[in-house]
Amino acid sequence: MNLIAAVDKNWAIGNKNQLLVRIPADQKFFRETTTGKVVVMGRKTLESFPNGLPLKNRTNIVLTHDADYRVGGAIVVHSMDELHAELEKYDSGDIYVIGGETIYRQLLDECDVAHITKIDFAYDADAYFPNLDERDDWKVTADSEEQTYFDLEYYFYKYERVR
Repeated sequence: MNLIAAVDKNWAIGNKNQLLVRIPADQKFFRETTTGKVVVMGRKTLESFPNGLPLKNRTNIVLTHDADYRVGGAIVVHSMDELHAELEKYDSGDIYVIGGETIYRQLLDECDVAHITKIDFAYDADAYFPNLDERDDWKVTADSEEQTYFDLEYYFYKYERVR
């Protein structure tokens, strides 16, 4: 499985259920990487999307404890066991965990690749991605040249699990 996220210099990913910043090239990378694939998210992540609707041209799987939660165009599961049973239907390389913080933490150890856009800025935040630089079991295997969006500098990184 894969993880995909944009993080700031403190590995923050969001504030008040919103992205920290929207960088068009990062959004394009996300769209191109996940289109036609399976995306796994928590309910709050889904609700942060425009109109709270699932992403187009992807299989959307939403993990929530709310047994009554329903959303058209998405598969809703209510436990890790139910999620794993659903994920068995797909090729692991086609599955992308897209947030939020709790989902990233729950599934990190089951993933082999993380696509991380690192933004060289510290935002006010209340949600964080696990800091892969502090973990011996993850290493950077690819990175981009410096990118800029107005006055923001950012980089695309690919991390892979060391087994």
